[in-house]
Amino acid sequence: MRRLSSQQSEMEQPQLSLTEYAVLGLLAEAPSHGFAISKELEAGAVVGRILTVRRPLVYRALDRLVPAGMAELAHTEPGDAGPQRTIHRITPSGKRHVNRWIDRPVEHIRDMRIEFQLKLSLLQRSGRSPVDLVEAQYLVLLPTLAALETANDDDIDHLELWRQHNASAALSYLRHLADLYTNGRSV
Repeated sequence: MRRLSSQQSEMEQPQLSLTEYAVLGLLAEAPSHGFAISKELEAGAVVGRILTVRRPLVYRALDRLVPAGMAELAHTEPGDAGPQRTIHRITPSGKRHVNRWIDRPVEHIRDMRIEFQLKLSLLQRSGRSPVDLVEAQYLVLLPTLAALETANDDDIDHLELWRQHNASAALSYLRHLADLYTNGRSV
């Protein structure tokens, strides 16, 4: 059986869900167990405010990331009041995969609410500057706004009007973020 080069192998890695990226991003911070990761993704937690994920889905994500070669079992430790906990850690392949995802701007304005916010949060938690992502995101959305602004105003179309206002608000938000981050203020 022919072995794949590491580059070929990474190109064939499965497409991850947003939940899987969130779990992988949290594992990139430090090895952890499913219960602790699920606490970070509860509604009241910092990341959970963006993307709330129930505990079973966290464990399902871990179960998918391990065979995909993006996470691995590090060791087990006694649980506080229950069974042993399995500690997972990110693999080098998983680290590269999540970093490529974090650095890539979202394609649609609708993805700014959850996916883009998740990326910003993970960048901040890792100590990395979000300036490059914010600037790249701005450039990706400019053509969308230009296309929406040239739309025909003869017919009142509530959906196109909604899209125009959303695009305008998104670009204003990105300009504001860029200003805050480049002036050394945190958000």
